Amino acid sequence: MRWWLRSLAVDHAVPKLWPFSGFAGFGTKGLQLDGVKNIVAVASGKGGVGKSTTALFFIVREYGELLIMKWRWFDGLSELAYIGLQSYVSFFNLAVALAKKCQLKVGVLDADVYGPSVPTMMNLHGEPEVTEDRKIVPFQNYGVKCMSIGFLVPKDSPLVWRGPMVASALEKLSRGVNWGNLDILVVDMPPGTGDTQITISQRLQLTGVLIVTTPQDVALNDARRGVAMFSKVEVPILGIIENMSCFKCPNCGHPSYIFGNGGARKTADEMCLDYLGEIPLEVDVVKASDEGIPLVISAPDSSVARGYNDLAQKLVDKIGKLENEQLHPQISL
Repeated sequence: MRWWLRSLAVDHAVPKLWPFSGFAGFGTKGLQLDGVKNIVAVASGKGGVGKSTTALFFIVREYGELLIMKWRWFDGLSELAYIGLQSYVSFFNLAVALAKKCQLKVGVLDADVYGPSVPTMMNLHGEPEVTEDRKIVPFQNYGVKCMSIGFLVPKDSPLVWRGPMVASALEKLSRGVNWGNLDILVVDMPPGTGDTQITISQRLQLTGVLIVTTPQDVALNDARRGVAMFSKVEVPILGIIENMSCFKCPNCGHPSYIFGNGGARKTADEMCLDYLGEIPLEVDVVKASDEGIPLVISAPDSSVARGYNDLAQKLVDKIGKLENEQLHPQISL
């Protein structure tokens, strides 16, 4: 695969961007991926809120900022040190849930070039094969096809790239991959509203974007900025997901609202967006992520797994509704 990286060094001009005209998900021509029916981005304005975990569990990402929380339960029974919550979990669980529960053909594109998480969270390693026409063959696990820059560079090597190089890499990771036929391609976006978000929004025909946030104000403020950014480039907002809605005690199951309560639902109501549900915080999420086994597979009866399965079905229903509205638009006089 070294030819692939060398090609980035000599061919890193920013690809031509088409202006938007109308509904991004269904009305933009020339931006489709061959064989891919729908492309859904999972995004947030802030790192560490759990969009990657949502995306993969939803499909089945995200190693986000390290959260170190120490809780003493006042019943005197236990003291829990909860270390290293990885926000990538949302993305992967969503993907797996779409594949397993909804029986869809699903792919995952890890668009976080600087911090790829797919190899670890999907337990995939090695270099992918290449077809005769130099299309990369994606890895597959849990019924989900996966592509990430993490498969193409050494594990601990940092990518010190400017915007044009990132744009070129994303072009090759999306259009240079032999995806086959997919019902949904889930794109795990990095935090923020920068080069990656603009490149994906203008180079791919996005059906819509899911916004993942936690209940506290500092994350909700960035989530609002994310909504504003995608609205400006005319990408439909499919809804808001509240991750880490509460922490459930592993002993008694009592919920503790450590990040606040109801912030995402309130924000969705204020912005006239759909609130798609909430995912609690559980200790097993971290273990499952590190072992590369999505929680919807390892603990399908857990509250987190049930939350992602419900979320997957709501996403499918939402996409169907958007398609129907586009085919049968309402005309008011």
